[in-house]
Amino acid sequence: MDIFQYLLIPFTHPLLLVFVAVGVFAGIYIGAIPGLSATMAVSLLVSFTFGWETNQAIALMIGVYVGAVYGGSRSAILLNIPGAPAAVATALDGYPMAQRGEAGRAMGIATTQSVIGTLIGVVALACFAPLVSQLATKFSSVDYLLLGVMGMMMVGSLGSKSIFRGLLAAAIGVLLGTVGMDTMTAVPRFTFGITYLLPGVNYVVAMIGLFGVSEALVQITTKDVQAVKQNVSKIIPSLDTIKKYIPLTLRSSLVGVVVGALPGAGGDIAALLTYDQAKRTVKNPEVPFGQGAVEGLVAPESANNAAIGGAFIPMLTMGIPGDAVTAVMIGALTIHGLKPGPNLMTTTPDLFYLIVSCLFIASIFLVIFGLTGVKIFTKIVEIPKGILLPLIIILSVVGSYAINNSLFDIFWMLGFGILGYFLKRFEYPVAPCVLGIILTTLLEENYRRGILLNKSIPALVGSIFTSPISLILFVVIVVMFTTQTQGYKKWKAKRELTKAAK
Repeated sequence: MDIFQYLLIPFTHPLLLVFVAVGVFAGIYIGAIPGLSATMAVSLLVSFTFGWETNQAIALMIGVYVGAVYGGSRSAILLNIPGAPAAVATALDGYPMAQRGEAGRAMGIATTQSVIGTLIGVVALACFAPLVSQLATKFSSVDYLLLGVMGMMMVGSLGSKSIFRGLLAAAIGVLLGTVGMDTMTAVPRFTFGITYLLPGVNYVVAMIGLFGVSEALVQITTKDVQAVKQNVSKIIPSLDTIKKYIPLTLRSSLVGVVVGALPGAGGDIAALLTYDQAKRTVKNPEVPFGQGAVEGLVAPESANNAAIGGAFIPMLTMGIPGDAVTAVMIGALTIHGLKPGPNLMTTTPDLFYLIVSCLFIASIFLVIFGLTGVKIFTKIVEIPKGILLPLIIILSVVGSYAINNSLFDIFWMLGFGILGYFLKRFEYPVAPCVLGIILTTLLEENYRRGILLNKSIPALVGSIFTSPISLILFVVIVVMFTTQTQGYKKWKAKRELTKAAK
């Protein structure tokens, strides 16, 4: 059989199409529920499908994976509760659009951008898998450390009018991210002898509390807030709108593919990086970022779905998972007698191209299921606050408990909700706090690993200038720092002019 015949396998076996469709449909609604992630869904499918025929099991898992990554945008836009970590950046501009009555438009844009991002990820997987995988293998611990520093440089872009407030919120996140057992020495840190603190802080629990519960508390204390009537007359974006944002879509999707191919990075970091990139490069958005800018949806939604194709690249070519979901899928393939790695494309090329084909088909079903039911979904925002806010808190409790089946996670979630309420009340952004928790492990582990490999801190710093990848990342960080400083100066000058005018 040639490549073309391998790609047509799902079309010659209609049952595979059904499994992909069912997976996408289920994944969208699983992803929309805070705490129910793609990783959890695929993990459950491994035990559910181990007796199935291999192609059917893979088709269902891929459908759920694609649908769940997109599904997180729905609750992010409608309720300001990211259904998945990859949707944190989506909430920053998606929710303000819903508050203006444009939830239908926001969900339409999120759907089309997710589809385009998925397709670009599929093309990258099919055409450039060996090339991208070789690039990913060249990333050292120093490079991952610099990538983490780049992430921390985004605090000025994540909903903060003051870089210092963003840094303080991020510092709180980093501090909370160090709670638990040290990953290298197994020494408990900041646990105060409490056993439940040993596993550390789950950033999904933190995300639910900081975004969902805090928003409910803010709205409870705000009197006479009326539900906003949503305009759902036009959900599907026009062709001109899609063309307008194609350059940003392509840039964000390519970043998503590369970041997705880095082991341990994933769609959440890709979405945050591209949101920051969009905020820096888009000169004249319709409205400022953080207030409902369309560009603030285009970038992260393109990137997090493009990262799916990227995550499969190291998994299939080297046997190294790109993210948590592909780590689970390696286990699933092993159960079915397959071994992802360098020999996969030569020994079982049909499996490689089956995955490519199923990802393409999943993107088609994402259009169908993503754009249907939008009018019903947008009615959530119009529910009276007296009914909606308790539902948000109940949903947050259920989602937090479902992650580890632990009551202690509910307490963490409520604690983060209260923290988020006070942060918002005093105009501190909550997104950098989540970012700090997410990046703590990446920063700490690679910093310490880099010191062990280079024997000293000066040698670690010197190694940055001996590697082309490290040098490029370092230059990017310098540019980001410079623009952050210039942005702060402009903000300070504008603030002084405003005071003078008063």
